[in-house]
Amino acid sequence: MKHTKADNVNGWLIIDKPRGMGSTEVVGKTRWLMHANKNGHTGTLDPFATGVLPIAFGEATKLVPFVTDGRKEYEFLVKWGEQTATDDTDSEVIARCEKKPEHSEIMAAIPHFLGRITQIPPVYSAIKINGQPAYKLARRGENVTMQPREVEIFALELLAEYPDSAKFRVECSKGTYVRTLGKDLAMFLGTLGHLTMLRRTKCGIFSVNNTILLENLEKMEYVENRRKLLLPIETSLRGIAEIVVSEEDARKLSMGQSVSPKNYDTTVSECAAAFFNDCLIALVRIEERKISPIRVFNLEK
Repeated sequence: MKHTKADNVNGWLIIDKPRGMGSTEVVGKTRWLMHANKNGHTGTLDPFATGVLPIAFGEATKLVPFVTDGRKEYEFLVKWGEQTATDDTDSEVIARCEKKPEHSEIMAAIPHFLGRITQIPPVYSAIKINGQPAYKLARRGENVTMQPREVEIFALELLAEYPDSAKFRVECSKGTYVRTLGKDLAMFLGTLGHLTMLRRTKCGIFSVNNTILLENLEKMEYVENRRKLLLPIETSLRGIAEIVVSEEDARKLSMGQSVSPKNYDTTVSECAAAFFNDCLIALVRIEERKISPIRVFNLEK
């Protein structure tokens, strides 16, 4: 299919990312398939991982931080007794241990990984060290020192056990490395471990129920049919306060100007969505004496 000049396309496309494909590669592929001039992803998934990868198109890219900052959920499989350089199956085994933890040991360990915990991110990660991704330095054989970071684990559940592995579900804050969680859990249990499966099941308000397989998107012949899969950009704002503004105030907000809250039944809020004629005008901050735009959207209905 030969494409002409790309179009202004707005909305969310929630891809079920396939294994072996990087997030940036998915962005490029979906931009081409949607014949769109601008898009971006929220929350990088390693090529090893699969699952929920929200892709923002056009004006939705202004909302990427709101999705990226949200909670994430993953399912992962830890293979006991083997350690790899990358903490997953993308590298060879570098150490072995005979111990396989018992069910009671696993259940007793889980509470130690709930709440705020400290992680040392994997060397093979996209974290920048002096402007360079850590994984590039590691692959060149350079010594890389990763700084500890605090993350939050809201839930950790044992889903299934197998002879040499166990499957878990975790709900966590942004910045959590599940590969590191699996490795640290194994070490706490007196053994070694690495992930053989990692699947994101939720990213912010988006879940696997919202996803489409990239291969199914590719099978659709017409761009117009693919665009029907886009979710409205305001979908990602589910749960935040909303106000309906007048036409005059909508115009002011769209120009980056503040408006008076006296004509609206509002309460002070760090972030709310302002609409006019069912069209998202801006994200705003509501204060006692003014309503100020945080992000302005150029949408038409």
